[in-house]
Amino acid sequence: MDFHRFLRDWSLPIAMLAGVAMYLLYVNIPLFDSTHKAANSAVAFVQPMLIFLMLFITFCKIRLSELRLAKWHLWLVAFQLLWLAALSLAMAFCPSLPQEARVIMESAMLCLVCPTATAAAVITARLGGNAASLISYTMLINVSVAVVAPLFFTLAHPVEGVSFTASFVRIISKVFPLLLCPLAAAETVRRFLPRLHTFIVEKGRDWPFYLWLVALSLAIAVTSRAIAHTAMPLFVMAGIALVSFVCCIMQFAVGRFVGARFGERITGGQALGQKNTVFAIWLAYTFLTPVTAIAGGFYSIWHNVVNTLQLYKHNHRRV
Repeated sequence: MDFHRFLRDWSLPIAMLAGVAMYLLYVNIPLFDSTHKAANSAVAFVQPMLIFLMLFITFCKIRLSELRLAKWHLWLVAFQLLWLAALSLAMAFCPSLPQEARVIMESAMLCLVCPTATAAAVITARLGGNAASLISYTMLINVSVAVVAPLFFTLAHPVEGVSFTASFVRIISKVFPLLLCPLAAAETVRRFLPRLHTFIVEKGRDWPFYLWLVALSLAIAVTSRAIAHTAMPLFVMAGIALVSFVCCIMQFAVGRFVGARFGERITGGQALGQKNTVFAIWLAYTFLTPVTAIAGGFYSIWHNVVNTLQLYKHNHRRV
């Protein structure tokens, strides 16, 4: 029982350390040198599949009628989009800012505008929050970012030949299949395969969490690779690490504060604090200065440290 409790309390940091160890072992074994390209392709395929399965199982436990907007959703969307607007306009009206300062500001913008992680519902449910409300916010913020972000990214970091429409389509096509396809699959199973649906609901309570641990290990391995291959000065990397930490703590705090006003303290914190960091890295490479992708990597570490502490407190509160 003690060993089981240890795994339950520290499963997230174990998964994170496993991701770092996997990367270090892989790149330092000469036998695998010729497989790097194939490994990158495999990770690019496996990560979305894991997210699909996590959301599919979660959606099996939620009815469409439970997905509805709440007032706190609008407050959190406003918080994210106002920060995006403020930082973008500041960079647009101060073109003479040093490059290092622009990188730090873009990193902050990336951490603040990045949508909620598609798998955040897994941790929210684990903590006793409202997974249906979290998923509703996830859909809302993804649409909001897709509509607003291209405009402000263009102000902050103009890219020749990239139009608003093209940016909107790229963002929507990147995120929405991972939200809508699991939902459609879950509704299909609910309607036409009721026995399978009942089996998933009754037996699959912990499956999304275990899938999340595998996905987390892969994400941290990718983060380790990004940090190892960056050529930025150490002080800039430290600045990005610090600003991503501040953004993480601030967003968990604001989310919990706003959510608490509507009886959704846990859900609000996860909605604003737990980010789709893989998507953040893609946004950085596509629309901003590529080195800011490191911000998504650091944020991944910080929000999982917060989740570890929350799970530990939640588990021991029930003992």
